[in-house]
Amino acid sequence: MAMVGLFWIAEGDVYVGAKPTGLAPGIRLSPEGVIALGASQSGLYLWEDVHALTVANVPVKSLKRQVGAVKDLALGTVMELALSSGIGGAGEAPPMLTVYVEGPDDDHELTAYVAAALGYSQTEIDLSRALLSRLTEGAATMATTLAAMSEWGRAWEGGSPRRAEREALLRRWVG
Repeated sequence: MAMVGLFWIAEGDVYVGAKPTGLAPGIRLSPEGVIALGASQSGLYLWEDVHALTVANVPVKSLKRQVGAVKDLALGTVMELALSSGIGGAGEAPPMLTVYVEGPDDDHELTAYVAAALGYSQTEIDLSRALLSRLTEGAATMATTLAAMSEWGRAWEGGSPRRAEREALLRRWVG
């Protein structure tokens, strides 16, 4: 499993945002279309009916966000020790991002948890948005691009690549 830009690639599966577990919301990109997952959303939006994919509410990595994460971790640890019950402190859910699926007749708003705890670099956000746009350019472009992402995911071993490699992969997939 690895995070590349706004995408979570687990073996051959490609998700926008974090890969969902249980009833959590998620968005999977398949050769057939955009699949909404989770208890609060479901459905398949076929690529032939998807005119645009846009993403909003994406947290940008910043020094303030990094300092806040360290502060929250420290405060959570202190609370855990003070309560010594093993319960409490760090139960907040990660932020959500929103993907708008524009169709011929209506638009759909889907959500997924953010995969990057501290947010994403602006370059990765911009490249990911370009890649989402590329996926709606036509069946051949979508199939080739999604196949390249899936193939990379099946071949990759280890965690997420470093920032420079993630950006290089996104640039290659954007074309």
